Amino acid sequence: SFPESVREEDLDAVEAQIHCKLPNDYRCSFRIHNGQKLVVPGLMGSMALSNHYRSEDLLDIDTAAGGFQQRLGLKQCLPLTFCIHTGLSQYMALESVEGRNKYEIFYQCPDQMARNPSAIVMFITGTSYLEWFTSYVNKVVTGGYPIIRDQIFRYVHDKDCVATTEDITVSVSTSFLPELSSVHPPHYFFTYRIRIEMSKDALPENACQLESRYWRITNAKGDVEEVQGPGVVGEFPVITPGKVYEYTSCTTFSTTSGYMEGYYTFHCLYNKDRFFNVTIPRFHMVCPTFKVSTA
Repeated sequence: SFPESVREEDLDAVEAQIHCKLPNDYRCSFRIHNGQKLVVPGLMGSMALSNHYRSEDLLDIDTAAGGFQQRLGLKQCLPLTFCIHTGLSQYMALESVEGRNKYEIFYQCPDQMARNPSAIVMFITGTSYLEWFTSYVNKVVTGGYPIIRDQIFRYVHDKDCVATTEDITVSVSTSFLPELSSVHPPHYFFTYRIRIEMSKDALPENACQLESRYWRITNAKGDVEEVQGPGVVGEFPVITPGKVYEYTSCTTFSTTSGYMEGYYTFHCLYNKDRFFNVTIPRFHMVCPTFKVSTA
């Protein structure tokens, strides 16, 4: 649920407080709703790994105004979201300063190799509030982002990233994690969610168990790494007709993009001498456009 909408005079008061004009699309949005108080899960999506959790709230106007930045690197930037677990925010630039375009929206992370401590890297997530918000909502309402246990997860699924071997279908969705990434040194962190499903029309005797995995990982320079091992994330799932198994894992690249592909090896439960490989379709991971501040 949302707090009540914001009055025009309250938006005017925020502009007077921060000495910057708010864009009309942002003002219109807050005339309809006033974001969220700091709660979990956040409206603007979650991400979960075994040792990492992020959930972004859409900030209410008072909290956003209180977080308005005047420091070097983030000068005249207004926070739009906040995660209480990671401290991560998405910011909107209210002026064209420090290399940003006016109303550009971005995640920020420190430039670890810069001599200037105020230098930050900005991973661009939108060119305006309207474009940023409506593109997110569109992904939610069209099923582009999965809703798992009443949380929106920011995994992007390529509809062509599906492979079927015999009765088993494998599909993949991916996400970039800015809070675990850096540009200098180059370290781009991605997570992927894999869905393994056996057709409900498969014969019962086709039930099988995953034995091992093989990955071929290629970065943007063409460097290839091969990885193989038992099971997936420490598990050896049994797949039966109509059953779905999903898991999440992660990888990093030293380049801004890369891709993975491979196969799982299964054995049949009713014919333990029979092993077969199930294709994992190639899936691409691409870092968002980024800039380095000129502070």
